[in-house]
Amino acid sequence: MNQRFRGYLPVVIDMETGGFNAATDAVLELAGTLMRMNEAGELVVHDTLSYHVTPFEGANIEQSALDFTGIDPWHPFREAISEEQALKTLFAAVRKEMKDQGCIRAVLVGHNAHFDAGFLAAAVERCGIKRSPFHPFSHFDTATLSGLAYGQTVLAKACQLAGIEFNNSEAHAAAYDAEKTAELFCGIVNKWNSLGGWTPPAEEETLEPGEVSEP
Repeated sequence: MNQRFRGYLPVVIDMETGGFNAATDAVLELAGTLMRMNEAGELVVHDTLSYHVTPFEGANIEQSALDFTGIDPWHPFREAISEEQALKTLFAAVRKEMKDQGCIRAVLVGHNAHFDAGFLAAAVERCGIKRSPFHPFSHFDTATLSGLAYGQTVLAKACQLAGIEFNNSEAHAAAYDAEKTAELFCGIVNKWNSLGGWTPPAEEETLEPGEVSEP
């Protein structure tokens, strides 16, 4: 894994929110899916961590967003935790996986990755978290990748063309969407490898600790 993406650990992030404005709208669900390389050199889904999140104080929540996701932020059995607790718990798991895989930094994978990256960055700043394991501006976007690979940018349609089962009634839950995005990402990466698009380098090329790659 530490050779495949230049020392980066890809982690799928999906967030369900109270709107489209990362600065003002609530994070309602957060999920992260970890992937690993199997003995055949194929990328596979490993584990998904997910959290129901309590809206931060003063957060905006659009009714249209709740209607779309079906989330009830105030349900008594939701067992939501604070943004800070959710982020720190997820970041700890990501850092452990980075260490186990010999990677020096995580890179966010998302379907329309700029959306989740923006909300993640806003939540990190809001919670005063000094260090995120994720690269500050590099992301892998499966909407772009699936547009290239399958001619589709909608997650459900891309999964269908990739032969991945997708249940629309379970969609728009962070854990489900993160897992399906991870399956899609793995499928595209493995397909590219099978076509001869990537082979392990003769000499491992990784970033030194603290180094940030160029755009």
